[in-house]
Amino acid sequence: MLNKVKDILKGIGVDWSIAYSSGARIVQGFTGAVSIIFISTFLTGVEQGFYFTFGSITAIQVFFELGLTGIITQYVAHEDSHLRVEDNRIVGEEKYRSRLSSLLHFCVKWYSVISALLFITLLVVGFVFFSHYGKEHADVSWQIPWILICIGTVIKLFQAPLSSFIQGLGYVKEMSKVGFWQQIILPLSSWIGLACNFKLYVVGISSILAALIWNVYVHRTFLWKILKDIWLTPIHEHVGYMKEIFPYQWRIALSWVSGYFIFQLFNPVLFATDGPTVAGQMGMTLNVLNAVQAFALSWISTKIPLMSKLIALKDYAKLDNIFNKTLNQMVRVCVCLLCIMFIGIWILQVTNISIGIHGPLYKRFLGLLPILLMALPIVMNMYVNSWATYLRCHKREPFLLLSVVCGVASLVSTLTLGKLYGLYGIVIGYFSITVLSLIWGRRIYVTKKKEWHGSK
Repeated sequence: MLNKVKDILKGIGVDWSIAYSSGARIVQGFTGAVSIIFISTFLTGVEQGFYFTFGSITAIQVFFELGLTGIITQYVAHEDSHLRVEDNRIVGEEKYRSRLSSLLHFCVKWYSVISALLFITLLVVGFVFFSHYGKEHADVSWQIPWILICIGTVIKLFQAPLSSFIQGLGYVKEMSKVGFWQQIILPLSSWIGLACNFKLYVVGISSILAALIWNVYVHRTFLWKILKDIWLTPIHEHVGYMKEIFPYQWRIALSWVSGYFIFQLFNPVLFATDGPTVAGQMGMTLNVLNAVQAFALSWISTKIPLMSKLIALKDYAKLDNIFNKTLNQMVRVCVCLLCIMFIGIWILQVTNISIGIHGPLYKRFLGLLPILLMALPIVMNMYVNSWATYLRCHKREPFLLLSVVCGVASLVSTLTLGKLYGLYGIVIGYFSITVLSLIWGRRIYVTKKKEWHGSK
């Protein structure tokens, strides 16, 4: 029986990196389902709106990190392809060790500054937004929870480049373990907090606890020794920011900023136009959809260091074989999970199950048609994100124009159609834009792959 399970897992491409990463997502899925019950039981529909809109506001951090976190892994992997680890020390040609050290020093300095700026910005933006649009709900205590969220967010932002750095060294499995333990400990703390009537405070507490778990894990393992060794390596050759990183980063930055308008604007707009209850329904639905997407994308994200190294070695045949196999596996997983989600919410509607005193559980989600219009783009984005990841591992960003156009279109669509037609205007606009991005993205992938690899 055990061997049969192993064969099935091997058939869908589950290696140890994916096992830990996906394991964290499986736990996240299970705990997410339990969290839905706790949120529905201990938070009102209005408080749920605040709960999920918090996350959309903190997502403005993309305007500060400007895509650097997403590309550090690739730059480290390219340098590390010429090095090796012995007794928790990086050994190899001095040139590459020096460049690796300079990259780590740059990350620490850069993120020290932007973390401080983000903290101030989040405080101001959050207090202005919720004070204005949430003034009719003065009974909701959100001020101190928001301060705690800001603290946790900036700490995690500072840790993010170090996580990317470690993954670039090839320790994807180890960093996936951190996410795995976070997905076990954080929900438990939230459930206990909600049961103890901490309300929105649980969001801030969980944010700080996540940062603490990362810190404890990295410091108690060999990972910290490796980072320390790299940090103490004398720097003779630098990774030039303006010459090497910035020409690539600004393209990624625009893509990330565009992504905010595509994926994070729904909740704040609905909070302002339709009220926190509808925003909470969108937030709960997106929470499940994003969990499915993150789980499926772990198939490709864990392959970034390997694909980057294969590109550096120009082993394109092996690169394409791994990529195509991974893409097919992740799409099948995504479709299966989305079907399970859709059927589950339909069952909630038919059975009219209620939890606590706040009404039927299905009313905490969007209706089935809006859910369908939000779910189909998740499948299409599996392809677009994978093609973009493949091409970005070449340290280039050919998806810049596509990302910017989709970001601007989503911004206009969400604000305009949301104001005119409410929820349905937002989801129909999002669906239409995703269809166009799929067609355009496929063309970019085929064209650039042929251009860069000389393939037919």
